[in-house]
Amino acid sequence: VQLVGSGGGSVQAGGSLRLSCTASGSLATINDMAWYRQAPGKWRELVAGIDTADTINYADSVKGRFTCSRDNAKNTVYLQMNSLKPEDSGVYYCKANGFYESSTGRRGFYDYYTEGIQVTVSS
Repeated sequence: VQLVGSGGGSVQAGGSLRLSCTASGSLATINDMAWYRQAPGKWRELVAGIDTADTINYADSVKGRFTCSRDNAKNTVYLQMNSLKPEDSGVYYCKANGFYESSTGRRGFYDYYTEGIQVTVSS
C-alpha cells in the first residue's frame, strides 16, 4: 500500500491551497482518512478526518475555512484550505487506514501517514 500526498506551498494570508492524498496498491478497503499538521515546536494535531460514512470532523480552528472531501473512485482525500492564516503554517500529513490483500492472498491492516507537505502562510 502506498500513500502519496501533494499540494501545499506558500501563500499570503487570505489565500487558498488544496492538498490531495491518494492511496494505491493492494487495497481491499480504505476506511478512515484524515489530515494532520504539525507546527514547529508543537504537537501534531488533527485538522480534519472523514470516515467511510463521509462523516467529517474538523478542528475548531479550521471550521468554516477548510473542507475535507473524498473521492472513493480515485482513493483520494482532499483538503481545501481557504482564508488561510499564518497560524495554519506547518507540515501537513495525510493518514489513511484500512485492509489490504496481496496477490498471494495475505491480508492485513494498514495505518499509514504520508510524508510531510509544507504549507507556509505569510502575513
